[in-house]
Amino acid sequence: MAILDTRGKVCPFPLVDAKNFIQTLQSGEELEILFDCTQATETIPQWAAEEGHEVINFEVLGDAEWTIKLIKK
Repeated sequence: MAILDTRGKVCPFPLVDAKNFIQTLQSGEELEILFDCTQATETIPQWAAEEGHEVINFEVLGDAEWTIKLIKK
């Protein structure tokens, strides 16, 4: 599983980084994205759904920190 840590980056950079990073993965590989940008709680899952990637986990890690795991289509 690949991990992309975008904590500390302001939106839209967590989403931009995720879009770029997932291109380096093969279909079926897992990607975990760590982020602390509130806007990304909506934009990352929406992008994953639109692209056909399967979200397998989405959870709150702290007051303003989240993780989302997905499988590349």
